[in-house]
Amino acid sequence: MWDERYAVEDYVYGTEPSGVLIRRNHWLKPGAKALCVADGEGRNSVHLARQGLKVTAFDGSAPAVDKARRLAAERGVDVDFSVQDVFDWTWPVAEFDLVVGIFIQFVGPEGRAMLFDKMKQALKPGGVLLLHGYTPRQLQYGTGGPGVAENLYSAGMLRKAFADMKVQVLEDYELDIREGQGHVGRSALIDLIAVKR
Repeated sequence: MWDERYAVEDYVYGTEPSGVLIRRNHWLKPGAKALCVADGEGRNSVHLARQGLKVTAFDGSAPAVDKARRLAAERGVDVDFSVQDVFDWTWPVAEFDLVVGIFIQFVGPEGRAMLFDKMKQALKPGGVLLLHGYTPRQLQYGTGGPGVAENLYSAGMLRKAFADMKVQVLEDYELDIREGQGHVGRSALIDLIAVKR
């Protein structure tokens, strides 16, 4: 399904970064080692690299990663891209200063718990996890996201999932967004930023 979605000429979600990386940019430290999980066509990893971070990114779709590599080349930055499924990737331990998950709501609760644990594991102590996604109210808008309630995030669910970290930001809000053709219109969003103890 993802290969079909990405095997088009245009960038499905555009080439500009998700707004969360602009709004929360004080968490992006030049020189920091960052990981972008399920990064799609590269708009977020390329942005981080342009901010001076050393970025590793992966996605399960080869057509998406091909486009990400092309975008990085066009923007003149280096990103360590690979084609990997989130559950097959060899997750490192305590390697990254920043782990970013933006609209990675393609897994249900069981897979999500495993994914969140892997993301935490990859962070160094003191490292920052930045998660951005949709809340259940997004089902009313239908302007992006999985369309499956159990895959969406609530503040209570995220607070519980990241209780072992120091939560710095946990905010749900609504915003009109335009990110390519994939995310367009009023959206019910949530941000979590947490620091590994």
